[in-house]
Amino acid sequence: MIRINCFYEAKDGRLDEAFRAAKELVAESVKQDGCVAYDVFVSGTRPDILFFCETWRDKAALDAHMKSEPFVKFGGIMNAVGKFTIEQFEMK
Repeated sequence: MIRINCFYEAKDGRLDEAFRAAKELVAESVKQDGCVAYDVFVSGTRPDILFFCETWRDKAALDAHMKSEPFVKFGGIMNAVGKFTIEQFEMK
């Protein structure tokens, strides 16, 4: 399995816009083949930060997710108003 920890920082007070896209992305991603878990959290201490926690069955499932229409659409919205920092781990 593959675990993704993704930190997202919104620009210019646009967290609400990013969070709307993030919730849509999560709702679509959990339906995808190979998605074990996928969630998004709002920071309790920093008003511009989201945290995504994802688990994928394998690299093929993650690769398919990253090419999917929801990832391209909602990730694109988020890229326009902030930036991602991604950590990826192999789990056994």
